[in-house]
Amino acid sequence: MQALPDRRQERAFWLRAPGCGEIRPVTLPEPGRDDVVVRTLRSGVSRGTETLVFRGGVPPGQYGAMRAPFQEGEFPGPVKYGYLSVGAVEHGPPQLQGRTVFCLYPHQTAYVVPARAVFVVPEGVPPARAVLAGTLETAVNAVWDAAPLLGDRIAVVGAGMVGCCVARLLARFPAVEVTLVDVDAGRAEVAAALGVDFALPGDAADGLDLVVHTSATSAGLQRSLDLLAPEGTVIDLSWYGDTDVRLSLGGAFHSGRLGIRASQVGTLSPARSGRRTTAGRLALALDLLQDPAFDALLTGTSPFDELPDVMARLAAGSLPALCHTITYGDR
Repeated sequence: MQALPDRRQERAFWLRAPGCGEIRPVTLPEPGRDDVVVRTLRSGVSRGTETLVFRGGVPPGQYGAMRAPFQEGEFPGPVKYGYLSVGAVEHGPPQLQGRTVFCLYPHQTAYVVPARAVFVVPEGVPPARAVLAGTLETAVNAVWDAAPLLGDRIAVVGAGMVGCCVARLLARFPAVEVTLVDVDAGRAEVAAALGVDFALPGDAADGLDLVVHTSATSAGLQRSLDLLAPEGTVIDLSWYGDTDVRLSLGGAFHSGRLGIRASQVGTLSPARSGRRTTAGRLALALDLLQDPAFDALLTGTSPFDELPDVMARLAAGSLPALCHTITYGDR
């Protein structure tokens, strides 16, 4: 290992209380033999989950399930939360020194983690795109759960970060027709960049084999069911937090033998749990990010010092974004 850099004070973003974020000083711990010191280059705001946390919308019964890998504090706050970080290794094993890595770490200028917690970013994947690794990992798991077949007609309802990642992965299946459905007509441009069709909810064609739902709204889930052909299935990736979900199931739900299945990234898809690991799933996501089409999801950037205001604006909806990235210093 190289000489250990001075452990000067670093800074981290904390949610002090619902709706109120702040930058706090933090002193890094002394790294151990199997640790790395990572200097952050970019981080990404997971708009759906992180703004829900920012608003204090995590139900008490889900506090444990919603914990991020390196979270500090507890819901609803004070809490240090986040999981899309890309940085350069300043100190650690020789094979990692100087490498660009991804880590499921909150927004912080530098941090110390076990070497096994970082994943080398492939050559050709810029740091800004690499922050999508955690989101694309969710999409990989969802596609494993969905198990699309050759020639399927599929809609992805909800053109947020996760929905767009799922749509791009599905578009790479042979003879599969994919339509991205969203209430925002401006998402048509993103859909085109991802190589899929676009439709507003009222214009989407029905009779589909499979629908992936990511909008986190009752209306989106209802429309997903309405789009299915008999025996079709909705794969629901939405995280609703403390929001009630209301559905009308008096129509074709029973007669059409429709299905709703949950998918979430906390555990491996049962379809792959015997042959894959969570580390391998994240490594696969990073490899898939060599596809430049994912740059369409990067819709804005702000410096780290502005993150408290940026998070408030994202949560309020006054700052429209898919993936908003955060820069650190001159990096």
